[in-house]
Amino acid sequence: MVQKFDTAAFRAALDGKKTLVVDFYADWCGPCRMLSPVMDALSEELADKAEFVKINVDDNPDLSREYSIMSIPCVMVFKDGKLAGKKLGFAPKAAMQGFIEQYIG
Repeated sequence: MVQKFDTAAFRAALDGKKTLVVDFYADWCGPCRMLSPVMDALSEELADKAEFVKINVDDNPDLSREYSIMSIPCVMVFKDGKLAGKKLGFAPKAAMQGFIEQYIG
């Protein structure tokens, strides 16, 4: 399952060597709720290749500003602590998996 992170947990995870897949979302966002089961399924299938987390943009506005998140859902992939890829909006499982796999090999 995708873990919920706050700013501190996110910054700590960036220091790790594992690839981090971050779903920036809000509870009120319909497309975010649609994406949630997709991310849960992918987190189980790709657990050995990446860590999957979700961050509520309303609760962590500092990260929204830092990464210029203007639209949600917004999925970002971080490798070696640096932003490697970004995808906006809902995508079906196959499309989201393809996006993520290009960064996790």
